[in-house]
Amino acid sequence: MSFYDNGKDMVESHYVVSKSYEGYPGIVHGGIQAAILDEIVGRVSLIDDFHSFMMSVRLDVKYRHPVPVEESLHIVAKRQHFRGHYAQATGMIYLADGTLATEASLKLIHLPEEIGLDKDPTDVLGWRVDP
Repeated sequence: MSFYDNGKDMVESHYVVSKSYEGYPGIVHGGIQAAILDEIVGRVSLIDDFHSFMMSVRLDVKYRHPVPVEESLHIVAKRQHFRGHYAQATGMIYLADGTLATEASLKLIHLPEEIGLDKDPTDVLGWRVDP
């Protein structure tokens, strides 16, 4: 997945889930949908500071509509609020026609210091950051 932020409070991605991740025939497995939302929402902490890593401590997912495999999805994360080492954000998966298919609410905290991500995250995680 590639991620793009608006420099303020939102991260977006467009993604096509392959058939190998279906739960029921033609439908993206719910666990994959949850992982996609967890991944994009975790990026909202990086908008202001690329070294500000957070991890999910609570993920609530609502599956509103089946998500088809092999179709373009629009995935959005919105920061709700940050307070100290704590944040709350939402994530949504939209179908190609704009239908809200899946939504999630996440609570995040900053990574504990003992995790040790004190190096450049592009080196540690293998991320590529485009200007």
